Amino acid sequence: MSISRLLVANRGEIAQRVLDAAADLGLDAVAVHGDGPAAYLDVDALLAAGSGCDAVHPGYGFLSEDAGFARAAVAAGMTWVGPSPEFLELFGDKASARAHAVALGVPVAAGTGPVDLAAARAFAAGVDGPVMLKAVGGGGGRGLRVVAPGEDLAAAYERCRSEAGGAVLVEELRTGARHVEVQLIGDGQRVLALGDRDCSLQRRHQKIIEFAPAADVPAGLHDAAVRLAGGLRGVATAEVLVDAAGFVFLEVNPRIQVEHTVTEEVTGVDLVTAQLRLAGGATLADLGLDGAPAPRGVAVQLRINAETLTPDGGVHPAAGMLTRFEPPSGRGIRVDTAARAATVVDPRFDPLLAKLVVTGPDRAAAVARAARALAAFEVEGVATNRQLLAAILAHPGAATATTTFVDDHLAELQAECQESHFAVTTRPQSGFAGTPGAVLAPLAGVVVEVASVGELASAHVAVLEAMKMEHLVAAAGRVVRLEVAVGDVVAEGDVIAVLEPADDAAGAAEAADIDPDHVRPDLAEVLDRRAGLLDDARADTVARRRRTGQRTARENVEDLCDPDTFTEYGGLVVAGQRRRRSLDDLIARTPADGLVGGIGAVDGRRCVVAAYDYTVMAGTQGFQGHRKTDRLIHLALRHRLPFVLFAEGGGGRPGDTDHVTMSGLELTTFAGFARLSGTVPVVTIVSGNCFAGNAALAGCADLIIATEGSSLGMGGPAMIAGGGLGEFPPGEVGPMDVQTRNGVVDVLVPDEAAAVEAARQFLGWASGVAGAYVCAEQRGLRHLVPENRVRAYDVRAVVETLADTGSVLELRPAFGAGIVTALARVAGRPVGIMANDPRHLGGAIDADAADKGARFLQLCDAHGVGVVSLCDTPGFMVGPDAERTATVRHVSRMFVAGAHARVPLVCVVLRKAYGLGAMAMSGGGMTEPVVTVAWPSGEFGGMGLEGAVRLGYRAELDALPADEREPRYRELVAELYERGKALSTATVMEIDDVIDPATTRDVIDAALDAATLGEPSGFVDTW
Repeated sequence: MSISRLLVANRGEIAQRVLDAAADLGLDAVAVHGDGPAAYLDVDALLAAGSGCDAVHPGYGFLSEDAGFARAAVAAGMTWVGPSPEFLELFGDKASARAHAVALGVPVAAGTGPVDLAAARAFAAGVDGPVMLKAVGGGGGRGLRVVAPGEDLAAAYERCRSEAGGAVLVEELRTGARHVEVQLIGDGQRVLALGDRDCSLQRRHQKIIEFAPAADVPAGLHDAAVRLAGGLRGVATAEVLVDAAGFVFLEVNPRIQVEHTVTEEVTGVDLVTAQLRLAGGATLADLGLDGAPAPRGVAVQLRINAETLTPDGGVHPAAGMLTRFEPPSGRGIRVDTAARAATVVDPRFDPLLAKLVVTGPDRAAAVARAARALAAFEVEGVATNRQLLAAILAHPGAATATTTFVDDHLAELQAECQESHFAVTTRPQSGFAGTPGAVLAPLAGVVVEVASVGELASAHVAVLEAMKMEHLVAAAGRVVRLEVAVGDVVAEGDVIAVLEPADDAAGAAEAADIDPDHVRPDLAEVLDRRAGLLDDARADTVARRRRTGQRTARENVEDLCDPDTFTEYGGLVVAGQRRRRSLDDLIARTPADGLVGGIGAVDGRRCVVAAYDYTVMAGTQGFQGHRKTDRLIHLALRHRLPFVLFAEGGGGRPGDTDHVTMSGLELTTFAGFARLSGTVPVVTIVSGNCFAGNAALAGCADLIIATEGSSLGMGGPAMIAGGGLGEFPPGEVGPMDVQTRNGVVDVLVPDEAAAVEAARQFLGWASGVAGAYVCAEQRGLRHLVPENRVRAYDVRAVVETLADTGSVLELRPAFGAGIVTALARVAGRPVGIMANDPRHLGGAIDADAADKGARFLQLCDAHGVGVVSLCDTPGFMVGPDAERTATVRHVSRMFVAGAHARVPLVCVVLRKAYGLGAMAMSGGGMTEPVVTVAWPSGEFGGMGLEGAVRLGYRAELDALPADEREPRYRELVAELYERGKALSTATVMEIDDVIDPATTRDVIDAALDAATLGEPSGFVDTW
């Protein structure tokens, strides 16, 4: 194995578990010890502690699912014992994980992506029952709130955000369901479902008892879990809810689980050892895992926690020293722990003391043995939940428990907790025996702040830290004596301080001295600086923009984002020129370093928005601006947020001095922005001049929207002149009449307001199904294709009639005119429509049209949007002139793009479907689409009918007298048409059906509704 020295970046029982596995493999190992949770979240300190190690195992919790830590470890030359950073990013974000499940056809509960409070309320109002709020970055029960109809959704929404940070999504709560997990293991090529577990016995979403295997697992669950974890190297767990209707996806935890022990006991597979071997390059075959082992009996795990319960079901961590700690032993009993007598229990960490794992031939035997082992587990000095666990095991309803069982039966379970060291405790409200005026610790914790003797404690006497949270110990009065100091560990009920009641008049006078409207100098400085960023403070620059008929960067951002939703990042930075200019000058003239960026909502969907400010150094890219852009790119990738870039500007700025660089070629902005492609929707808006680095970013986007009169070029006038190529005004470098004809610009609009509206339309198209919609009278479709089979017609009329009214946004209309490509909706569903235009080359596909069609397929595929292909083509362009345009390579792009597309394609043959061109329009062949149908006007053949007759019957026609050739030619064409018309083709199953054109929308909607998405195919080609 390539690993020789292992850093174990965790603590407690999981650290001990990993150290034992490392010892079994003959590996040297380094353990770490930190003071408080922050130490185990300090990437630099952990990597420094692991200097000389060639691998790191993160355990569970802390940084185990942090892609940044994984990348930092790899950059430091260490092997990451776990799934890849990309895998961690995907499943560390609940919104992206949910989208991934949807894309793979794995069932999910009805729900939303990240939403603001108003959208959350709107979704909850449409649900008949409770909803679950989830912070997208939450985990371990944090950032979860159940809200029943009529309850305060706003408060729950805010608690989710504050606990776990970031955005919040909403799902319909599946009540009466079991929580089931599938243990996954993979070697990067193959993923195996090792077995399953039932984790339904939970208290307020925190698991406390787990069983393996789970009973009555739905068909298809293991296969769905394996699909979710494609590409996994290491171990992970797929979690679902199971009820009578089936299962729905919850999340994937890309790490070792606390409850992995029960799977180990029933399969015989050492999962931690397997992690280490897989990280060292082993395959599943090397581990002897050609398939999942059959389960051997039943295993149950009980989590022994240092905690006390409140009457309302709340939990307080317990603290103190273990004066006695004697785990049970014997056949079928396993205890994973790092605790022993004299261990001091620190309430700042997870309260888990030990995992009691018991096996038996069946569930009843395992439960009976677990109850005996629990009774034999001796713990003194710190309160635990052992009695509660015993009460749960003894309850007759536990065998068929759903996720709310413990909470629903908590009162009767608590009634069973009789022993003193299991006693249910209440939070002391006031007083302490023999100590009048005492302030008591409301829970166990570590003292991180205390008041001073003599101080009037009008706000709080102390601050306690417990489970990574700070808790204020409030009281009113003057401090007479302190009983604790910073750093002390206190148990619930310990005396913090003794107070004498404050004089009411003195307290009132002190409170009256505080003016809530008073602005302190430190706040005033911040407010003044922020005011200087606004357009109102920069009247001269705004006036210059008005003279060009353009808006400011902030006006564009304000127009794009929903009111009061934009949060700016890095607004206080200035240009990196402090060595050559005063700070006051930089503050006044280079606000935000010429880049307004942040996160805002666009029609309720959170997006990253960045706008280069042309009024600051011509929108050039400064050192601080690049750092800000990198930050925004990271947020977009991490949280799967669409990115909108207003790209006006002149490229790199040579005058910055506040950093050391020779060439500037080490910048990461361009690679980072390019990585957004295929991951999130990316749209750039160009208004005015956009050159060099700004243009390079614009060119990476899914969609380029430009205003009339703009110029867009990889090299601006200064770069052209610097290269000795002459002097050119900006208007001659990439003007719009050039950049629309050559396909660089997707959408040309008259002004910035229209550009913003087009961007909204694109983002809405990429975000999913809309609500209400209207459409044209569909019977009109019956008459849009002429009865004369050689007469041209406007296919855009077909597109506009077929799509929802007002939903069509055509892309690149002046480029590759043989194919029309458009974003649209059908019955509210976003679709991509590509259609041959018979008015251009008879609908034949030339090199430009093929490029246009291939990239459009990639665009739809990247965003999971099905494609509707309206086919009317005689094939590809042929001949010497066509081959000079590299037709062979260009037209084949459509075949490659179609073959790799994961999204469903619906092919509707309007009229001609000839040869390779028709196959390209159908994703590679008529059997590739989810459905291939034709209108009655459809006709099929290996090549055009006329050409086929001339080629196939040349000898016969040449042998006829001249006056008989034309009639015979027409007769042969008619015979070939009769064989190749849609009705004839359908009789031999070369297409699926011939339909009434008026029913086309229904066919499209039904087909796309039945289809599933495959694996994402990758980035969107810039061309």
